[in-house]
Amino acid sequence: MANHSIKAGNIAVIGSGSWATALAKLLLGNTEHIMWYQRRPERIEEFVRLGHNPMYLTDVAFNTSRIHFSSDINKVCDWADTLVIAVPSPYFKATVDGITVPVKGKTIATAVKGIVPEENKIVTRYLEDRYGCNPQDMVVIGGPCHAEEVALERLSYLTIGCHDRDRCAGFARCLAGKNMRTILSSDVDGIEYAAVLKNVYAIASGIIHGMKTGDNFGAMLISNAVREMRRFIDKASPMPDRDVTDSAYLGDLLVTAYSRFSRNHNFGSMIGRGYSVKAAKMEMEMVAEGYYGTKCMHEINKTMGVDMPILNCVHAILYDLVPARKAIQAITDTFV
Repeated sequence: MANHSIKAGNIAVIGSGSWATALAKLLLGNTEHIMWYQRRPERIEEFVRLGHNPMYLTDVAFNTSRIHFSSDINKVCDWADTLVIAVPSPYFKATVDGITVPVKGKTIATAVKGIVPEENKIVTRYLEDRYGCNPQDMVVIGGPCHAEEVALERLSYLTIGCHDRDRCAGFARCLAGKNMRTILSSDVDGIEYAAVLKNVYAIASGIIHGMKTGDNFGAMLISNAVREMRRFIDKASPMPDRDVTDSAYLGDLLVTAYSRFSRNHNFGSMIGRGYSVKAAKMEMEMVAEGYYGTKCMHEINKTMGVDMPILNCVHAILYDLVPARKAIQAITDTFV
């Protein structure tokens, strides 16, 4: 039953992948209609005909009479009071740079778990610089959560981050449901950076899984990854009461590093089993965002100077084509 007490106005989703589909389903549990931007008109026609996304989470049924589809991003952005952006980070810039109508003053919620390539900026910073969006108007959607388990209606948790507590709580109600709990946070930058880094570390976890190094070493990798994440986030965005053992940081890292649904873990596992980077990318049916996040974070850290041996190791494997076993061996003595 829709909860009409939610004050989000007209809500629109931008994106057509797994996360966009899962979020659209949650939103329709709390509002009567949404608008949904999808780039390809033929996919929209197929969605309406089938009653489900023809490409992603195909078991999730929709009442399409409650969805206003459009392949015109400006029409969608003009109509909406709240924009939920859920596109893979490699395509984010090309998607939002097509927006020519004013979006300043709207609530913008980002479920993008990556850095904006070439710009090397977190998404909220890019929107602030590109469109003059007020940081108080922007919301970030963090984990720990896989779209696939949301689709299966398993008990899940999302972290909602915003500098404005009331806006944060209001948007959280848009996503809440019987099997979806929400946690509020003011750590917008920390959630965004953690969402990028956990993908990098999930690739590392997949690599050692593919190499069959064992669970003992895997536990050491992740415990050191948590400390590495904390060092970077605390320098990039100091916050005295941040606790990286909270679910938005450690929880999201764990689910991404170990879940069978994790694209980044599966991508890394292929590398560890001997696939070339090119072959692993070709075999993946969906984007492993950690591949792009690794390069962006490595570039950012050139100026930050944080001690990040795991990030450097994954970068060496993916971009310098250092053999995985050699690169992993080189960081084993850094672990504590």
